[in-house]
Amino acid sequence: MINFPCVCGNTLYFENSQCMSCGRKLGYLSDVGVLSALEPVEGTTYRALSNNRVYRSCRNYHQYEVCNWMIPGQDPGQLCQSCRLNEIIPNLAEGNNIKLWYRVEKAKRRLLYTLTRLGLPVHDRLQDPESGLAFRFMEDDPATIEFLDELSPDERVMTGHSAGTITINLAEADPSAREEIREQMNERYRTLLGHFRHESGHYYWYRLISGGRWLDEFRDLFGDERADYQSALQDYYANGPSRDWAESWISAYASVHPWEDFAETWAHYLHMTDTLETARHYGVKVRGQRMAVISTEAQLASGYRVSMSELMDDWGRLTEALNAMSRSMGLPDTYPFFLTDKIKAKLAMIHRLVSET
Repeated sequence: MINFPCVCGNTLYFENSQCMSCGRKLGYLSDVGVLSALEPVEGTTYRALSNNRVYRSCRNYHQYEVCNWMIPGQDPGQLCQSCRLNEIIPNLAEGNNIKLWYRVEKAKRRLLYTLTRLGLPVHDRLQDPESGLAFRFMEDDPATIEFLDELSPDERVMTGHSAGTITINLAEADPSAREEIREQMNERYRTLLGHFRHESGHYYWYRLISGGRWLDEFRDLFGDERADYQSALQDYYANGPSRDWAESWISAYASVHPWEDFAETWAHYLHMTDTLETARHYGVKVRGQRMAVISTEAQLASGYRVSMSELMDDWGRLTEALNAMSRSMGLPDTYPFFLTDKIKAKLAMIHRLVSET
């Protein structure tokens, strides 16, 4: 993730909707990947000062302030590229849901930024009825919320992916609820953005690997996805992971099944690429070296692609420094993972898959 300049010279951040220096309204122009200051034209129509083109604000921007994306003037839709992916949004009659929805949308837009930056296909169901991406943001029934521990999985909203649709339980946007689940599940890492990245891994497995030329290599590295998923899940929750899971899997949950292994590793790859881009954008150097990134406009124009070994070298140096700083502050490690050769081989396959896609 990078920052953007305002016309007044102030630094703008991806989620900003107003410049705190000059007071101008801001909007993210997804067609060009820029957060821009806006000049009012009429109603919800604005002129972007970064490229002098006309845009309209997304309906979820001017009605609910949960979005800051704009719609190109020639597009007749009322929703931006991000919001038109939504199939179900939370019940806005519930008092706290707009705030939770905003947090969910913020994480989703960061995911979409990275996917677009990597050149991965992001199409809605109108553009691609069979393989398009869709989101459902739902909540458990408030009438039964106090009895959640007694509910069966069929009665809960389960965060997950099915046939191109990603469902997120709105409770994941509540930090206290999410932390409680993280402790119960004995997870080292659990974030809202992490959920989006993980579930997008299931989507891109379905989109890019299933039945295609990458399937054999996937099975060699991750295992045979034809193994019974429900049985594997039941065994994991009944008996836990094997003691030596850390030798082959990025997380304990990744050991459940090849599908989960791919989704967890995919999410990790997105963590890496986004964090390295942020570090490079801020001019971070570790031992005198700047960070490598997947692609910049200059690299793309020249046909250059950064290698996985470069990324891994930089990632190792950066995370070592991040963990050292966290320990200096008395905080848990920022990066509580260890990458073995087996895990690096899986990440390398994903890197090639993304690069060739």
